[in-house]
Amino acid sequence: MKAWLGIGPLMALQLVCGLFLLWNILPGLLGFQTPPIAWVYYELFEIGAVLALILGVVVNASVLRHSLRRQRAAEKSLRLASGAFMDVLEERFDEWGLTPAERDVALFAIKGLSVSEIAAMRATSEGTVKAQSNAIYRKAGVTGRPQLLSLFIEDLMDDSAAQIAAQ
Repeated sequence: MKAWLGIGPLMALQLVCGLFLLWNILPGLLGFQTPPIAWVYYELFEIGAVLALILGVVVNASVLRHSLRRQRAAEKSLRLASGAFMDVLEERFDEWGLTPAERDVALFAIKGLSVSEIAAMRATSEGTVKAQSNAIYRKAGVTGRPQLLSLFIEDLMDDSAAQIAAQ
């Protein structure tokens, strides 16, 4: 947020510099006569305009670098969260003693696939997937998919709260 504080005044300064440079060029192109400015002031205006434009490039590069750094940090956090979620899944699956087939079904169910989609992906019947789903729910102590998913969300929220408290 701090990187953005100087942008407003800097943009206004760049706009003034750009207008000055246009004011200098356009009358000659359009055939208008403008009152002459003392060369000392004119040179100072030009130097100021160029310096302001260079400053704008430097500040914008800094803001861009800061934004890219924050984007990389967010992507890293997302990867860590994704890995943490898989760790939580594996931990819970181990606690519940799920078979490899039940682990597959549970993972697909958590991802939101329907019973028919899971059956097609596993090349089994829908009845088999329903039986495996019921076994998963029984072992997990829940009544259905929404409660199963909420267990993992609670685990992640508890981990996030613990990490925030540790900071």
